[in-house]
Formats: sequence, structure tokens, C-alpha cells
Amino acid sequence: MARLKSPVQRIIASTTTAVVVLSLVSCSADADREGAMGAAEVATEGASISESASDSPYREAHTENVARVVAEKFPSTPTVIGDAGYSGIAASKMFFDSSDTVVVSGSGIANELRAASIGVVAHAPVLHAPGTNDAEVIAEIDRLGASTVLLVGAALPNFDENEKATKIIQDNGTEEGLAHLTALQFETQNVDDVSDLARSTASLNADAQTLLVPSWESVTPMSNDAKVEAFPIHTKRDGEMAPIVIASPESGISAVATARAYGADIRFMDYPDPRLNSETMKMVAGLADRPLLALGEQFGTGELLAEKIERGEEITTELPGGGGLVFPGRRMVALYGHPSGPALGAMGEQPAAEAVARVTELAQQYQPFDDQPVIPAFEVIATVASEYPGEDGNYSNEFAEEDLLEYVDAITNAGGYAVLDLQPGRANFLEQAKRYENLLKRPNVGLALDPEWKIGPDEQPMMRVGSAEAAEINEVSQWLADLVAENKLPQKAFVLHQFQTQMLQNREQIDTSHPELAFVLHADGHGAPGDKYATWNMLREGLSPDFFMAWKNFYDEDFPTFTPQQTYEEIDPRPWFVSYQ
Repeated sequence: MARLKSPVQRIIASTTTAVVVLSLVSCSADADREGAMGAAEVATEGASISESASDSPYREAHTENVARVVAEKFPSTPTVIGDAGYSGIAASKMFFDSSDTVVVSGSGIANELRAASIGVVAHAPVLHAPGTNDAEVIAEIDRLGASTVLLVGAALPNFDENEKATKIIQDNGTEEGLAHLTALQFETQNVDDVSDLARSTASLNADAQTLLVPSWESVTPMSNDAKVEAFPIHTKRDGEMAPIVIASPESGISAVATARAYGADIRFMDYPDPRLNSETMKMVAGLADRPLLALGEQFGTGELLAEKIERGEEITTELPGGGGLVFPGRRMVALYGHPSGPALGAMGEQPAAEAVARVTELAQQYQPFDDQPVIPAFEVIATVASEYPGEDGNYSNEFAEEDLLEYVDAITNAGGYAVLDLQPGRANFLEQAKRYENLLKRPNVGLALDPEWKIGPDEQPMMRVGSAEAAEINEVSQWLADLVAENKLPQKAFVLHQFQTQMLQNREQIDTSHPELAFVLHADGHGAPGDKYATWNMLREGLSPDFFMAWKNFYDEDFPTFTPQQTYEEIDPRPWFVSYQ
């Protein structure tokens, strides 16, 4: 797949009045409320939004969120609850000081959803024991001081109920068994896609008795006919005093169910970054320095989550298609090239206005295959590798910003996005990027680095496929992230081209932690479909999940050129950015 181009050329229910009864809670409701009332005064003070944010679209949400009274036992700032092995243990520790009852599921989505459905109704923590973490699950049952444990498709062979004075009840997996367990009638609700597991669990309501069932598998009923014992159903905990909880499709079923069993208000996001759109920002507005729980490590750290909330509230400029994130929320289809003409790609084959019309029509061909907006874009080559050293001796022609303006203005004025592409020759990526600082201060202009044309001090373009070290990439990303932050810009695309492993040296050391940037890996190899797929799969091996994948279609060097439908339906995962050359 090696190639050389011309040298000139990648969720919500709120519990009602909280009542604490029986022996389910280790500390009294009164103690929790007394502790929380001290925080209530602070929350009330913070409920008035700052004067600088008085015109924020999140003002009402901000005021409502910070006025929430939260028990002192919860962390005072945003906290991410990890969920190793999707066990639900960390969530159980966060929400439950103790519990008379626990529900434990075995392996299989059907068992997990059945356990979650029962746990929410019973107001009991839900743990997941697929057979690899029995010791940790047993330790959590001991910590909770549970007197009754319900096993749903689980075994826990090392749990000695006699020694621990704990009753074990085994669910038999049948509809009749569920009725005997709970003395309640459940209504079945199918879950049709894996991506909906956490969302469906987050929507469970203790008062609605819903049994979630995955459409692709079912619980295996037990063979014995023994009568199922009753599992205690307790009343609501003091969930109204829990922080707001956020979840996403990656959140674990047991963790989500445990939060709902406690009575926490779970707000579901399609992507674990509140800047996704205005609705997700409203979920967390005002909570950057206040109690907020996030279910799953996909949210990063509490500090990073707080930073994203702050940025989302401060920077309300939306990108084409809406929201403050480059991806997800939209996909892009781009023409690649240079304003000088057709030699460097499809974009320059026609004047700027005609190029906009062409790429807009191309993006529209993709739209029927995606529910997200498909945005037209240009990838504009700003510095062009050259076979001649030039006056500065760096084998790269750096074009002035004004030479690029016609095409950048045309696409951005049409509601699209522009990406400036650098082919540095012997130059440094950072020094070239700084030449285009004024253009990069625009909210809808991103940056691409092409290591193919990054050569050594004694080399010339086309002698070999170039490469760049992670350290140099990190210098540029740090500078660009700082530029975005200092100028209060929405997130910016940061694209790295690659079609050979050696092009990005020490790729695992590339720092993708900047919330100001959307990191995109652009697989721009050409050839037959089999070759392109092989390159695509090779580049994805060991790739940080922080990268969004991009794909390039060649008009003259692919045989055949993929159609829009093939590009979106046959490439896995579906590319977020597709360019044409």
C-alpha cells in the first residue's frame, strides 16, 4: 500500500419523595439529611449563574442543577466511577453503605438485564459475576452485610451461605419464577441493539416493573421444579439526595441498575462528552465544581469531565451541523487539493464556488446512509512538498494565507468545514502550523499533518515515504489545543495521515488527552478494495480509542472507487471523515 503522491502536491428518571425504611441503610435518613442541608445553603448560593454567563443557553439548567441538595457522603466534585469487568462493584460502594439484599447476575446479557430489572424494583444493588471475579463480588456482598442474595444465572461456588448466615435464592429463569420471587407482574420490554443496553437500564423505574430482554438471546430456565422463594422487595432509598448521574452506551448494566436501585437520577448521553449538543450540556450545566457522578471510565477522569463542562458552558459557538464536538454529531465528506489547480487533487479542479457545489452534492449522496448530518468539507493543502529546496532550503512551498482564503471562505460560508493540510519537507510541522494561526483561529477550520512528506535533513521528497515522531506531533497538538483554549473556540479537528506503520513513529505515545481537539487518523492508501481494507485494519491495530477514523477515496488510483453506499456500509467502523482525491 505504499504510495508517493506528486511532489507538488475518525438517558432518565427522577425519583419522587424519598423514604428510608427497614434495615437497608446503614446510616439514618435524618443523618443524611442533616449533612445535606449544610450543602443546601451552598447549593442555593451557587444557583445564581455568573454574570458572565447570564446570556448562556444553559442558564436555566445551570440554576436547576446547582440547586440540587446532595448528601454529604457523595464526592463534592465530578467523579468518574470505574467499572472493571462491568461488575458494578464500584457503583455499589458509591451508593450503598449497606444493604440487606443483593442481586447477582451470571454471564450473558439476558441474565444481566433480568438481574437489573429485579434489582431496580427491589431497590437492591446489582453485581455481575461471570465466573472470573467471584472473590471480589463475595467481598462486596460481605461489605454490604446482605442477609439475602438472589443469583440470576450465577453460581458463586465459593460462597458459604451457612458460614455467612446469608440466604441464597436461585432464580429459575422463568416467568412464573419471577412472579414467585417478587409477587409482582412484570411487563416485558425487548432491547434490540447492544448500544441500547445502558439506555434501557437507565430508564427502568421501580414503580413500573419492566423486564428487559435482549432480542438476540434469552435466559436458560433451570431444569428443577423447586419452588422459588420470595426475594424481599424494599421501599425507596433516599435517592433524591444523590448527585445527578450520567451514563453513556459504554456504561455497565449492573452499575446503571445499582444507581437506579438507589433512586439516582440518571441522564443518558449518546457519547461520553457533554459538549455533544445543547441537550447533553443542559444535563450537567453548572456542575463543573459540584457533585456529579459518571458511570464508566469512558468519561475520563473527574478533572477532565469538569474541564469539558466548563468549556461547554463558556464556548457556545456551534460547529456546522450543531454541537460543540467535531465528532460525533456529524460526519464530513471532503474534496482534497490545492487552489492552484487539478494537479494536486479534486478540490482545485474547478473554481471555489463550483467546488463547493460539487462537494455539497457529494455529501448529499452520503446522507441517506446516516442519521447524523453529513457536512461538506475541503482539505486544503497549505504547504506543498517540492522536489526543489527553495530559498529556505526546506523542500516545501508554504503558501500565504491569502492564497487559501477563497476556498476556505467558500466552504465555511456554505456551512462546511475546512482542514489545512501540511506537507513540510525538511521543515518542522509546528513552525509551518504557526504560519496559519489566523485561519486556525476560525471555529470551522482544522489542521492536518501529512508525515508522508516529512523527511530528514539530508533527504528529498520521493526518496522514501516520510515519517514523524510522536514528540513532534505532540508539540503541534499542544500548540493547537492552547490556541483553541485561548481563543475560546469550539473543538477543532486534528488530522494525522498514515498508510504505513512507520509514518507515525511511537504512535502509542501520541498525547490524545486534549479536550480541545478531535484526533482523526486518516487512512489514505489507494488501490484495490482488498489492499485498502488491509491497510485500514493494520492502522487500527493498537490505535488509541480516542482517534476517529477517516478514509480516502481516489478517483484515478482506486479500482474501483468506492460508492458512497460502499464507503458507509462496507467499511468497518464507518469513517467519520471521507476525502476525495
